[in-house]
Amino acid sequence: MAAAFDGEQQPACGPGGDLLRRDLLALAALGFIGTPRLAEAAGPQGQLSWGIHVSLAPAWFDPAETPGLITPFLVLYALHDALVKPMPGKPQAGSLAEPWSVSGDGLVYEFVLRQGVKFHNGDAVTADDVKFSFDRYRGAAATLLKARVAAVEVVDTHRVRFRLKQPWADFMTFFGTPATGAAWIVPRKYVEKIGEDAFKKAPVGAGPYKFVSFNPGIELVLEAHEQYWRKAPNVKRLVFRSVPDEATRLAMLKRGEADVAYSIRGALAEEIRRTPGLTLRATGGAFTEWITIIDQWDPKSPWADRRVRQAANLAIDRQAINDAEYLGMAKATGSIIPSGFDFAWQSPLYPYDPKRARRLLSEAGYPNGFDAGQISADFVYASIAEVVANYLQAVGIRIKVQPLERAAIIKANQEKKLKNLTRSGSAAFGNAATRIEAFVLSDGMYAYGGYPDIDGLFREQASELDRKKREANLHRIQQLMHEKAMQLPLFEPAFLNGYGPRVAESGLGLIGYHGYSAPYEDVKLKAR
Repeated sequence: MAAAFDGEQQPACGPGGDLLRRDLLALAALGFIGTPRLAEAAGPQGQLSWGIHVSLAPAWFDPAETPGLITPFLVLYALHDALVKPMPGKPQAGSLAEPWSVSGDGLVYEFVLRQGVKFHNGDAVTADDVKFSFDRYRGAAATLLKARVAAVEVVDTHRVRFRLKQPWADFMTFFGTPATGAAWIVPRKYVEKIGEDAFKKAPVGAGPYKFVSFNPGIELVLEAHEQYWRKAPNVKRLVFRSVPDEATRLAMLKRGEADVAYSIRGALAEEIRRTPGLTLRATGGAFTEWITIIDQWDPKSPWADRRVRQAANLAIDRQAINDAEYLGMAKATGSIIPSGFDFAWQSPLYPYDPKRARRLLSEAGYPNGFDAGQISADFVYASIAEVVANYLQAVGIRIKVQPLERAAIIKANQEKKLKNLTRSGSAAFGNAATRIEAFVLSDGMYAYGGYPDIDGLFREQASELDRKKREANLHRIQQLMHEKAMQLPLFEPAFLNGYGPRVAESGLGLIGYHGYSAPYEDVKLKAR
């Protein structure tokens, strides 16, 4: 198993850079070279701005805090770099690691670091930084990873070995994709010098952009790291503005105050499609959204009865919501696992059948319905939660929507402080096992309970090297999730974004299964 070199090394300008520019200008005046070479010699130019649908959290500047959702990678792909990560055309591309290999017995993974790579502060990226980054990792699946890794060994400055306790077919899925942030590397000396909290306020990474400033709730400013190993970025400065209101993001896009605007749905998305100079772009692929039924593990709650959970699923007209919110571009689903994921079982869709829903509620002892408390949702998807709440109320399940800011709801979810129901979603990479680990297992990062039969099957599949047997176990887990009606699955959404007339390359859709712009060194402005 080996990773291919991805991209071309770009030479950095030395002390003679000014003289070189003068020579190039003279040659251009004589017609020997054209302006594209001059633009390249001049380095990154201009500024590109994003209207972000959430308020950025400082925890997302640190790979160690990665919560098993795709949102932090909006920042990580700019500031930091990983040993291995998804890139255009490659679900696992060598980045800070050039080749990597696995031993014949499946117990040792060895990574050889790319030579000459430095962090933004000038420190060399070494194997010691890799070990340090893994040891301090505490994000999604940290418990699982560290339970299965026996040791991380620094062989030499540019070589590191991960020794597993037993063969684990999913090691590279959990480690080498954004299912976790465990392979994203930070500088040991810098972190130890300034401390954990200070690192989030002044992060240093090895990515294509350097941290400039962060004004909480307002904007993050980054500047090109021209010595980035893959190539110098095209754009000098990136500005990410937090704009939770969807209509305001659209207005900024139309006025040219934002070049790219994330998450524009419904009539506003249609307006982008109709507006000359603006482009609507749908991304996604690893994205599913659903309603988590937190109270199903409370024996006193109506939600503990499977018939009630089935009734709620039958009460929702998913296609109608898709047409209104996603312009029909989403895909109704019966599962929280993307249909394109490895080991995904094609769960049956719940039909829209409010009459049967009411009958099931009556059979469960709730002929007049019941008060269900609240559905919590981040502000971006509060409208989805509102529509779901309306459908539930139509069959007698009375519930209110509680909107929360994105970082706040993620933190509350991790700390298991949410109640009743919550609108959930994930666009994190991986396979069926990575999604189940985070949201379904009893000790999953976002699980409020679990079922022993599912937990047992998950443990079995994790140690199974026979692919067919493993697939059978994972399929059975997903069948049980459906039989128990553990969630209210909604969609594989279309993540609708817009970009303006200044943009030559938005980065949207360049990386498969990634909803945001990336890789940032590839984004471009149009030449003036």
